[in-house]
Amino acid sequence: MAEDTKPLAAIATVSALTASMCCLPSVVWVLFAGSSAIVAANELSNDLYYSWFRYALYAASLSMMSVGLIIYFRNRGICDLDDVRRERKRVVNTSMALFTATVLGYLIWNFVILEIIGISIGLPWEDSAFWK
Repeated sequence: MAEDTKPLAAIATVSALTASMCCLPSVVWVLFAGSSAIVAANELSNDLYYSWFRYALYAASLSMMSVGLIIYFRNRGICDLDDVRRERKRVVNTSMALFTATVLGYLIWNFVILEIIGISIGLPWEDSAFWK
């Protein structure tokens, strides 16, 4: 990976993990507490996923991406709107690439990896899995 894209990869990773915090705590809870916590962990993930909290996590993730992009471009000499206009293609392409990578990372992490881990440790998520 090029040295120039490492900060963007970190931003995408942290943003995707933040967006998936409605399901990750349940998996971690069952991993550490064992099978006695399955019902409570499932309730926690349902409460977090089907409430306003999920949208708050999406907003936090989007905010993190925005602030990360501002810092990324300022470190590369794009500091004001005139610089953004001059480097419009670079700014738009980089922003879209980061957004796409974050959304794909979130979808793969949350709806494939966490779901498979959750099902394998006993969480009752198999009926609502996207592949069914």
